[in-house]
Amino acid sequence: MTGWRRFSLLRPVTGRAIRVLCSAVAGATLVTGCGILPGAAGGGGDPVTVMTWAPIGTNATNMAGMPAMAKAYARWVNASGGINGHELRVLTCNERNDGGAAADCARRAAKENAVAVVGSYSQHGREFMAPLEAASIPFLGGYGITEEEFNSFLSYPVNGGQATLMAGNGRQLSRDCDGTALVRPDTISGDDLPDLIGSGLAKGRRAPAADLRAAEDATDYTRVAERARERAGDGGCVTAVLGERTETFFDSYRRLPEDARDIRISSVLGSVGQSLINRTGGKDGPFEGAYLTGWYPVASDPAWQPMRKVIDTYAFGDDAIDPADPGVQTTWIAYTALRAVIESIDDDEITAGKLVNALDHGVSVDTGGLTPRLRWRYEDMLGVPGFPRIVNADVTFQVVREGRLVAQRRGFVNVSGTLG
Repeated sequence: MTGWRRFSLLRPVTGRAIRVLCSAVAGATLVTGCGILPGAAGGGGDPVTVMTWAPIGTNATNMAGMPAMAKAYARWVNASGGINGHELRVLTCNERNDGGAAADCARRAAKENAVAVVGSYSQHGREFMAPLEAASIPFLGGYGITEEEFNSFLSYPVNGGQATLMAGNGRQLSRDCDGTALVRPDTISGDDLPDLIGSGLAKGRRAPAADLRAAEDATDYTRVAERARERAGDGGCVTAVLGERTETFFDSYRRLPEDARDIRISSVLGSVGQSLINRTGGKDGPFEGAYLTGWYPVASDPAWQPMRKVIDTYAFGDDAIDPADPGVQTTWIAYTALRAVIESIDDDEITAGKLVNALDHGVSVDTGGLTPRLRWRYEDMLGVPGFPRIVNADVTFQVVREGRLVAQRRGFVNVSGTLG
C-alpha cells in the first residue's frame, strides 16, 4: 500500500446532494418492486439501475453476502442523495450455480434496463456474458472465477481472479514446500488451476503440484485427503481450493490417522477465511500456521473501515454479510468503482454505453488502498494469454497465527511476471 493515498469513502454530502435529498423527502413516493431495492435519493438525475447476482442456497459455493452488500451500499449512497443526484437502484438475482439461471439473470438485467452488472459471482461465464454482450451491458467487478471475465470486451475486473490467486499461492508455497498437492474441483473452472499454481511454484524452482480432482459437492473427502498427504510428502504442502467444501475437505484431512510427516496446509481466501478458522477451533484448530493467498489486505486493515461502517449502519444486522469475506469485499470495491465512473459522467442520464465509454477511455478509481489505482484502458491491461483484461495482478500473502489471519509480509505481491 506504500505510495497510494488513502481517503475516506464516506464523503460529506455535497450541496447538490442536500438539495436532491430535501426534494426527495418533500415529494418522493418510494415503491418497492420484486427484487428491487428502493432508495431515498431522487431529483437531480434519472435513477441508475444495476444488478448484482450470486448463488444462494445451493449445494456448492454460495455467495449471499454479495447481493446483501450491494443492497447496503445502495441504502448508504441513497441516504446521502445518491450518486451525483442519481438514485441507485439495485436488482438482485440468484444464479443458483446453474448456467441456465445465470443466463436468465443476465437477460433479466437487460429487460429491466440495468446499465451494469456489478460485484457479482458466477462460475458460468459463457452463459451470462453472451446475453450481456448482446445487450451491451458492462460487467464491472466480477468475483473473477471465469475466463470470460478476463477476455470479454465488456468485462472490467477489479482483481486478478482465480488466475492471480493460484499463481500467487504457488509463489507463496514455493519458499517452504518441498512438494505440493493441489486439491481442486473437478469442473471446467477448476481445470485451469494446476497450470496456474504451477507457474508460481516454478518461480521458486519447485516441481509442479500433484493435481487431485474432487467433487465440488461431496460430503466426505477422506480418500482424496489420503492421496493429497501422500503426494505432498514430508516437508510438503497440501493446498485445497474447493469453495465452501474446503471446510469439508480439511475436516476429512484432520481425521486421518496421525503420522510423522511434517506437512503444512494452505488455501486461498474465499475457500478459507477468518469465520471458518474461528468455527474450527481458532489457534487450536487445523488451520493454525496455514498459508493463505488473497487479493486484498487482511480484514483487520484500517482501509476496510469505511466498508465496515456502512455494514454496521445500513445492513440492518444481515448475517449474510461477513466483512472478511472476499466476495463481500469484491462487491464493495466494484460499487466503489461504479460510483467513480458515474461521478465522471456529467449527464442527467446514465446509460450502459456512457459507462462503457468512461471505462474504456481512462476513468481512474482510487479504492483507498484496497487495490492499486484501477483503470481499464487498453494500455492498462496485462494482456496475458487467457486473461488479457487483468488490470490488477496484485495479491497478498497471509498466514494464520494464534488463530488470526495476519499478513505474512507487508503490502502486495505483483504476480504479473508469473502469469506472463
